[in-house]
Amino acid sequence: MKKLVITSLLLIGSTTAFAKDVIVTLHIPSMNCVTCPITVTKSLERVDGVIQAKVTFENKLAVVTFDDAMTNINSLTEATKNAGFPSVIKP
Repeated sequence: MKKLVITSLLLIGSTTAFAKDVIVTLHIPSMNCVTCPITVTKSLERVDGVIQAKVTFENKLAVVTFDDAMTNINSLTEATKNAGFPSVIKP
């Protein structure tokens, strides 16, 4: 019985692609007040797969950690745009 369970787990593990957490920095130049980051943070956190979003007004940046199997950078920039704050990837 143990051999069957172990073999099953090995087979499942070998066919499953593991996602990785990705960190991206977005530049959001249209933030013009200290409450803007609240709106941007909420819009990013609503995207499935976002693990963490840290948005700062001073440098107009959002550092977003997300699961690349669940979302992508285009979804993140679309979320900020839909919230009224277009963003671009900071190189």
